[in-house]
This record gives sequence, structure tokens and C-alpha cells, in this order.
Amino acid sequence: MMAQWLVHIGQQLLLWGALSAVSLAGIAAILRLLQTLASYRRIWVKMKSLPVVDEKFYPFVGHLLQLKTDSREFFQQLIEYSEKCRSLPFTIVWLGPLPMVAMYNTEVVEVILTNSKEIDKSYTYKFLEPWLGLGLLTSTGYKWRSRRKMLTPTFHFTILESFLDVMNEQANVLVNKLNKHVDGEAFNCSIYVALCALDIICETAMGKNIGAQSNDDSKYVRAVNRMSDLVHQRMKQPWLWFDFLYLMFKDGWEHKRTLRIVHNFTNSVINERAKEIERAEECQSDEKDTTPSKKKHRAFLDLLLNVTDDEGRKLSHDDIQEEVDTFMFEGHDTTAAAMNLALYLLGSYPEVQKKLDNELDEVFGQSDRPATLADLKKLKYLECVIKETLRLFPPVPFFARNLTEDCEIAGYTIAKGSQVLIFLYSLHRDPRHFPNPEEFQPERFLPENSTGRHPYAYVPFSAGPRNCIGQKFAMMEEKVILSCILRHFWVECSQKREELGLMGDLILHPSNGIWIKLKRRNVREP
Repeated sequence: MMAQWLVHIGQQLLLWGALSAVSLAGIAAILRLLQTLASYRRIWVKMKSLPVVDEKFYPFVGHLLQLKTDSREFFQQLIEYSEKCRSLPFTIVWLGPLPMVAMYNTEVVEVILTNSKEIDKSYTYKFLEPWLGLGLLTSTGYKWRSRRKMLTPTFHFTILESFLDVMNEQANVLVNKLNKHVDGEAFNCSIYVALCALDIICETAMGKNIGAQSNDDSKYVRAVNRMSDLVHQRMKQPWLWFDFLYLMFKDGWEHKRTLRIVHNFTNSVINERAKEIERAEECQSDEKDTTPSKKKHRAFLDLLLNVTDDEGRKLSHDDIQEEVDTFMFEGHDTTAAAMNLALYLLGSYPEVQKKLDNELDEVFGQSDRPATLADLKKLKYLECVIKETLRLFPPVPFFARNLTEDCEIAGYTIAKGSQVLIFLYSLHRDPRHFPNPEEFQPERFLPENSTGRHPYAYVPFSAGPRNCIGQKFAMMEEKVILSCILRHFWVECSQKREELGLMGDLILHPSNGIWIKLKRRNVREP
């Protein structure tokens, strides 16, 4: 009897505890909802008189009913909105209860990017956190400042120079893959360039050669690409912003499975690399022979495993994984998109390609030797070509910030808690700074033509405190890959601009691919 009584009491306590937990969860949810409503009302009252992209919007729903769901149509819609409102300092798109303040005016963008306090990324970046954690892209405040200070030395030019061998090696693999298309029909070069960029970032970031160019069906490759798609889709669907709802849908379950693949891979690489470094240090301490030997290039991961803060503390395993995953995300699709679109533009403007052809001959002659740092510095016109490509097609077409305090801009008060969207695609087409903005004119970036241009008229790598830490790495990679391709091939492209099917997801890319033809250039061995 006593045992049965104790069991009964235990069951009652468990039931009471479960009900209490449910009640507390319900109360917490109600309080959170009330807090959200109060915040929404405060922002609504302050911002209802500000310029909106369309007067037809509704409380809580905002402009969601007018926004296109297809990625290509949605991006075109943003372009149309910005052009329609070009004369305004900014315009507001209500994404449900969340006001997105779209900025495309140079003077207005400068106010945000130069503000050392407004460095918080937008609310929508939280959907990257399961993948990237609170790394350099998603963190803020003290963590971001200390992490940025720790990581900046790892992007020193002398360290980046050590990655040239990897870039040259993978560029040659790419050229060998492209050889089969010489004098053939037009083909989609996008996947070739993307896999080359992925091989480079894997080896430079993690010291891991995954052979993506040889095995484009890699499980990890597919997982990285799919994660980007899933995150962007979720950002556009406010009803999936709640984690418990997201996991009730197919995309939520796929996100969970894909995330496990990505994290398992980077986790295993970090562990493996840490053990290799430990063994190497043990061997070095026991080594009696002092004859100098050629050092293997160090990956970012090697540097992360040894970097310390001002107090001498090393990064934890989780900290390192955050940054490795961030490098993989930011350093792969962005450079691939820029190189693909540069090939498209060069193939569409033969007179520009001819000028670049002459420069490559001046620097390399008829040699196909690996590019050196000295060579890259001489490729001034190629740098202009890349910069003009980034102006027309910025790989990150927009980025967003969360305002942490009320902000006065152009005579308007933008409320704390608003999301600011810097729309680079439109910013870079301001005719005040770039006459005939749709034309591909690399000469715009020659020193004599850049003098006096507003410093915030062109910000493909962002600007101010949160500018891109990897921009030198990106420029180096793009110069190496493009110079290697163009020393071997002449590129032709008849694809029209409207046929690209541009999609402004997390990364700007043509949904229809880049279709080019290749002709052989005369190359002899050095």
C-alpha cells in the first residue's frame, strides 16, 4: 500500500510539474507577445508618416501581400522600388510588423556606415546563427570588437601571399576542366568557377583539400549550397521565424539535417588539424637537424588555433568553428559570383577584353607560369575590371542593420528597433556618381577618374567599422583565377542582361547561369 501511495503521489507531482511548466511557458509566450505588440505600436506611431514604397499596406501584415515570393521577381521588385523612390532619401517596406528602411542614397548610407554605435546586424541575421554561431559576421558589441581585433592580423598581406600557391594550383585545375569546351558550343561556366572557389576556400580556411572540382557531388558541397537557400527562404517568410513553427515544416527538418552535415565536417577538420599541429610541435621539439625545410602553407584554421586575445586567452573549439563556418560561407559564393559575372561582362564587351588581353601580355608575355604577388600588383586594368563588375553586380546585393537607438536622417526620425537595408545594387547605380550606370566601363576606376568621387558611392565590401575583413583575400583570388583563365582563353558571350535571371538571395547570382564560348589563346611554356 505504501509503495502504491508513493507512486500515486509521484504521478501527481509529475502532473503538477508538467502543468506548471506549460502554464509558465504560456505566460512567457503571452508576455513576449505583449512586449512585441508594445514595441510595434511605438515604432508604428513614430514611423507611419515616413516615406513608404507603397501606400497600400496594413497593420501587422505590412507590404507582405504585395511582395513577390519568387526570388527573381522579388529582386526585380526591390530594384523597381528603389528606382521609383530614387528622389527620396530612403523608403520603408513593412515586412509584416518589421519596418525595413531601404537606403540607396550615398549621403544617407554614409550616416549609417560611419556610425560606430550602429553595428548590430539585422534581426534576420539571427537565422544564420544556427549555422555560423556568433562569429565575425553575426556577433556584435564587445564580442565582435575583440574578435575582429584578434582576427585582423590573420588577413595581413604577407599571410595572404602564402595562399598564392593554392590559388594558382586550383586555377590550373579549372583551366584543364575548361579545355574541353574550346571551340565548342556555349556552356554554363558557373558551376566550374564555383567549385574552384570552394576548393580554394576549403584549403585556405581549413587546410583541407576536398577536391570539389574533381567531385562536384560532394556531400559537404551540397550541404553548404543548400544551407544558403534554406536560410534565405526563411528570412522572407515571417511565419517561419519562430523556431518551434519552423521545425514543423519540411524545410525546418531539412535545415536540421543539413546543419548536422556541415557542422560534422568542420568539426572533424578542426579536431584533425589540431592533432596534426600538436604532433608537428612535438616532432619539432625533438628534431635535432636544424637544416631549414620548406614550410607547408598555413591555413586560417592553423592561425585560429594559435591566436590569442589581449589577455593571452586562446579561442575555444566552438569559437574556432564559428569563424571557420563563417569563412566558408562568406568566402565561397561571393568570389564565385564576382568571377562568373566578370567573365559574362568581358565576353559581352570584346573591346574591354582586348585591353585586358594587352595588359596580360605585358605582364606575363606568352608564359603560363604561376602568378606572383608582383604580377598581381601590375594588373591595374584587371583590378578596374573587377571593381566595375562589383559595382554592377555586388555579390552581396544588400546587407542590413538593426538600429539600437532613434536615428535622425534627412530630417526624419527612424525609430529604434527598425531594420536598415543598405541596397548596394541601387546605390552603385546612382547617376550622380556613375554616369550611364548600366554601362560596363572599367575606366571609371582608374585613379584619374576616381578622384573626388564620394567614398560611400561604392561599397561592395561594406565600409566603416564593419567592412569586410576578407576583401584583400577576395581581390587576390579573383585576380589569380581570372588572369589564369584569360591567359588561356578568349571569352565570348551573347547572353542578354535580362536573360541572366538575377536572384538577390544571400548572394547575387544569375539563376539561368553564365553561358560563354571559349577560343584558344596562344600560350607557350616559359
